[in-house]
Amino acid sequence: MVTRVRGAGAILLIGVVALLTGCSSPSKRTAGADYSVPAGGLRGEAAALLSRAIQVDTTNPPGDELPLAELLVGYARAEGLEARVVPTPGRSSKGRAAAWAIHPGKGTEAPIILLSHLDVVPADPSQWTVPPLAGVTGGGFVVGRGALDAKGIAVVHLLTLLELERRDIELDRDVIFLSVPDEETGGRRGAASITRDRPELLRGAEYVLAEGGAIQPGRGGTPDVWRVTFTEKSPCWLRLRTTGEPGHGASAPRSAAVPRLLRALERIMRYQPEVRVAPEVAQMFAAIAPLVPVADRANFRDLAFALDTDPEFRERFLSARGQASLVRDTLTITVLEGSPSTNIVPATALAEIDARLIPGGSCPALVDELRRRVSDPGVEFEVLLSFRAGRSPVETPLVDSIRRVAARRDPTAFVLPQVNTGFTDAHYFRDRGMKVYGFVPRWLRPIDTRGIHGENERISIDNLELGIEVMVEILQDLAEL
Repeated sequence: MVTRVRGAGAILLIGVVALLTGCSSPSKRTAGADYSVPAGGLRGEAAALLSRAIQVDTTNPPGDELPLAELLVGYARAEGLEARVVPTPGRSSKGRAAAWAIHPGKGTEAPIILLSHLDVVPADPSQWTVPPLAGVTGGGFVVGRGALDAKGIAVVHLLTLLELERRDIELDRDVIFLSVPDEETGGRRGAASITRDRPELLRGAEYVLAEGGAIQPGRGGTPDVWRVTFTEKSPCWLRLRTTGEPGHGASAPRSAAVPRLLRALERIMRYQPEVRVAPEVAQMFAAIAPLVPVADRANFRDLAFALDTDPEFRERFLSARGQASLVRDTLTITVLEGSPSTNIVPATALAEIDARLIPGGSCPALVDELRRRVSDPGVEFEVLLSFRAGRSPVETPLVDSIRRVAARRDPTAFVLPQVNTGFTDAHYFRDRGMKVYGFVPRWLRPIDTRGIHGENERISIDNLELGIEVMVEILQDLAEL
């Protein structure tokens, strides 16, 4: 959220980071919160359906999304919608699948897809106040893994279709609900499979609304910011492997795999990627300039020039991690594997690195640079996941509809074209020529996003209800153009 900072030379570092990234460090909630079951209506229906969805374990790996796909499809069919379970490749004990449903329109315009995903990342129950897969409801919230990312989105999307059906709203285009498996590990067994092998389900769609953006509530007189993602950083996931002489821990071999790996990682950790302002990032910061202190507005309007010529501004800007991650590639060591026992020197050791590239970055070029810096032919590099995110135009009728709905609900609201520091399944659909935007209408403060991939993930029931209502309003506005 935006926070006022005193002093002419100050910059909204903390506030702008939260505004741009929509995330902050995880923290545990206070124990003893009230989780009583709320009353009915649309909000009660949304809360109950999300609770049921959370209780279906779709932790990826292995995924096992089929039972949840069946639940959502059954729910849609009970309301009279055409819906189907779409099997996808991949091994799991319960099966992998997507859920698909459609609210038919007049067909005078190409369809719009409401895209979400069924799988979730693992959750450590010992770090949670409540069991992460219990779907506990109460205190105005639904708590559980996937409440935000992304079962809560799937529920909002599905109930949007049901509300269109219940209110007998006929739009100019079909609205397609699509919730896919495997997004959390790159989407190759989900969105990739469907866009490649089942294009008939997409029906030549023009637009996709997906995860990646939300509404940042204003504070202290600042406006609400409707963040609409039009592009994102690209992944370059790497595995490093070393080999060496195995042996007993009591007598270290001359050439061991683990020390060799650690030397390579130490050299990589010293690497500081260059600062580069991609055109998409420049566009985003120029758009947000009116929300920063007057002294820095010119710097935000021409970010590349300011970073090159103003050392004091550059230092302040790059000291905010979220901002810095939008102007340079990032590398995070996430996995280390060596010996299974203290007294065994392993023959191999490996590490995995989660690298994220700013728009225009190249995974092969990064690998070449890291090889040069490691300077050890005994270190093998393997690319685990890499793709270019692509981008969608900032000015389209759909974005105009989001702007109009934002203005109707709050004349001071600010719609921001955002570059997402994470990545989603959006590129699979952009590669098929669709315009994809990351936007779900839910009002999320930085504290509300802490549970994404962290502890005590939760979504307010108000946000579930508002998300459905605003989504219906956006679709109606788009049809009235």
